[in-house]
Amino acid sequence: MSKHARARSRPARTNRRAARRAALAATLGLVTFTAGWVYVAQDPEQAAGAAQASTDSRPQPVDRVARDTPRSPTQGLTGISEQTRARIPAESRQLILVTGRAVDSSESTATLYTRPQAGADWVKAESWPARNGARGWSTERTYGDLTSPQGVFALTDAGGLLSPPPGTRLPYDEDRGFVATGRGVNGESLVGSFDYVVAIDFNRRPGHSPLDPVKPDGEDRGGNIWLHVDHDGPSQGCVGIPKEAMRKVLETLDPAAKPVIVMGPEGF
Repeated sequence: MSKHARARSRPARTNRRAARRAALAATLGLVTFTAGWVYVAQDPEQAAGAAQASTDSRPQPVDRVARDTPRSPTQGLTGISEQTRARIPAESRQLILVTGRAVDSSESTATLYTRPQAGADWVKAESWPARNGARGWSTERTYGDLTSPQGVFALTDAGGLLSPPPGTRLPYDEDRGFVATGRGVNGESLVGSFDYVVAIDFNRRPGHSPLDPVKPDGEDRGGNIWLHVDHDGPSQGCVGIPKEAMRKVLETLDPAAKPVIVMGPEGF
């Protein structure tokens, strides 16, 4: 080989050695400086943490985000305990929540909730002032004690003195028997109270008119507990809401959505 050929081969060998060093540096974690090679030791735990951080920073699938998002134990409802929420049927998709100011108060608030599917969180639709029994609430209601029954009850049947509002899907009994007689607990007029009613399934037979007199659990517990038009005073056990609110309820409730009413004092 000529002297010039040998001279030309030296840079090639030098370049190959440099490439091998670069590959070795990448493997061992070496950093190249002009002055030479410096070895950088990397803690295995730090390396693992960096890799995890890189993974965590990536966008997560929507379904995983939904699973990892903490849910309210009451699933969007307010003013009730987890024990009460657990009594709400899983298949129900419409709900009226009536929360009283106190266990002995006749003043309350009624709120309509819906949810798109069973198991989803509840979404507030509308809220109205309400009145309940003159002596508040009771879990052991008896006839004439002027309390409203506390608990979770189905809403299956409706009726009233007036024709049902357009869109009403609950079975509706239009009957002249829906006329309140006498006066309210505080002496107020009861005219128009039963223009629209929805029977609350407390001590009654679902699938019958709200006027049905049969009380399966006995006369002592009372019955004919209805959601009806408010007469500006406490009731003997029913729940009263404004007339327009009753129209809204009748236009909204759907038997296929298994509607229920959840009622009692705040926090029950």
